[in-house]
Amino acid sequence: MKELTEQYLMEAIEDSKPFASSGNVNMNIPNTDETLKDLLGVTIITMDQECYCAGDYMECVPMQSTSKIIGLMLALQDFGKDRVFQAVGMEPMGDFFNSISQLESYDTSKPFNPMINAGAIAVAALIKGQSVEKRFERYLNFLKKITSHEELWMSEEVYEAEKANGARNRSLAYFMQSTGTLVTDVEEALDLYFRMNAVMMNCEDFARVGLFLARGGRAPHTEERLIPPHHLRTVKAIMMTSGMYNSSGHYAVEAGIPCKSGVSGSIIGAIPGRMGIGVIGPAIDEKGNSTAGGALIKKLSQDLGLNMFGIENIEKER
Repeated sequence: MKELTEQYLMEAIEDSKPFASSGNVNMNIPNTDETLKDLLGVTIITMDQECYCAGDYMECVPMQSTSKIIGLMLALQDFGKDRVFQAVGMEPMGDFFNSISQLESYDTSKPFNPMINAGAIAVAALIKGQSVEKRFERYLNFLKKITSHEELWMSEEVYEAEKANGARNRSLAYFMQSTGTLVTDVEEALDLYFRMNAVMMNCEDFARVGLFLARGGRAPHTEERLIPPHHLRTVKAIMMTSGMYNSSGHYAVEAGIPCKSGVSGSIIGAIPGRMGIGVIGPAIDEKGNSTAGGALIKKLSQDLGLNMFGIENIEKER
């Protein structure tokens, strides 16, 4: 087993970078082009706040689908598990993250889980607040607490691009309204979802979200519990089964870490009781996962013994 050091992380980055060649940068994100394809950065923060960084870890990207973790936590806080999962399922899905056919072709009209676009929009509709602005302010303040980063901000350019390119998400939302799955104002739910996706973060910010999950919902540098353990268990379980889109089963087997990815190339990993991981690698595959970042996550799990399904702690037979 390897020792976690910055030298090791630099070597892991170099080993994983070639996998970027099999991916492509999401050109729908403003200020993004193929020159970003080979970027790869990682930050790991341990339970005792030791921070290890390598590669392009200062690069900032929009949260995109990693925001779904935060939205789910807030909705669970506001309404509890039973109500949230009346609006959205908790099962993995073999289809793409923005699938329309899933809503129409199965016995239930609700989204399969909160980690696909339809599910995240349904969850966003449950977050409490008197207006979209107030709900987003609450979302951003919660995120600032989790990351200890008071300067987090939403990119207006990314937000406007989300709205301009949001036809498919609108179709998902209005279909859910037609079946009674989405009962609040559709445009408000969509607007909040677009804003959440447009918050800019770097590897350390993503790693601190992972650490928050790994520490049982406790704020950094304090023992204040911001979310109860039973909600954290739900979030981490959904991340494990559905967080890497329709490659989640592959990552559960090969890495064994609760993860959530975004089409900006971001990945959040949470290893309970051990560490949080933040990765940025803008080249993504057709399923929406960072190619080099995914390779790095699997390498870290293998080299550092992070797989939650490992048998290393089982007492040997006498």
